[in-house]
Amino acid sequence: MVHASVIGCGHMGGAIVRGLAGGEHRVTACDVEASVLEDLADIADETTTDPARAGEAPIVVLAVGPDVVGDVLADLDLSADQTVVSVAAGISIDYLDARTEAAVVRMMPNLAAEYGEMAAAVVPEPDEAVAALLSDLGTVVTIEEEHMDLATAINGSGPAFVFYLIGAMAEAGVEGGLEPEAAEALAAQTFKGAAETVLRSEESIEALIDAVATEGGTTIEGMEVLWDSDVEAVLGETVAASEARSAEITAEVGDE
Repeated sequence: MVHASVIGCGHMGGAIVRGLAGGEHRVTACDVEASVLEDLADIADETTTDPARAGEAPIVVLAVGPDVVGDVLADLDLSADQTVVSVAAGISIDYLDARTEAAVVRMMPNLAAEYGEMAAAVVPEPDEAVAALLSDLGTVVTIEEEHMDLATAINGSGPAFVFYLIGAMAEAGVEGGLEPEAAEALAAQTFKGAAETVLRSEESIEALIDAVATEGGTTIEGMEVLWDSDVEAVLGETVAASEARSAEITAEVGDE
């Protein structure tokens, strides 16, 4: 059983606690605001408002804002046999290394960690114990740190973009006469099923589209609208805008 603590139990930190709790791990949830821990009291093995207490775990997940990461690390007496996993946007490996004796891993997860379905980018490749812990939260991909701002945009911010698209498809169903609950269920499950198909199939995305959009059928009529639109460019601009903001945050932290 691996003991992990999560310092900072807001949306992302809380999702990580919920994703790890109930599995083969001992989980300590830590936040300086006691009220934040109320919803986690029956989920985590332990809750505490004392970061030093949370800092006793072999694996410490920092899910605090980038503006306080330095202060939190300064208050923690971490040793070389511990690992810090930082999920703070814009906080580089060099920044972390300069402020702790512990091994460091930088991760950009998303809220689906709560259900064991997150997509996360990490740097560098974590050791076996940390990798096993993170794999219980979803899919983890090791990348180069120079691409972390892009990963932040794709899988970190990406869920919001997908929520928007699900909402748009559901709204089309409502406008056509479906009940809102039915439209949302159909749209959301369609995205989920399509994503699972991409992950499990050996076919390319283009081949999967061709398999659905048969000549003379209904799907190809809709695809023609998409192909003739600028939706691909808009999505590219959406990712680029988030990537640029992530780079700005990185620069702002680096100037401190």
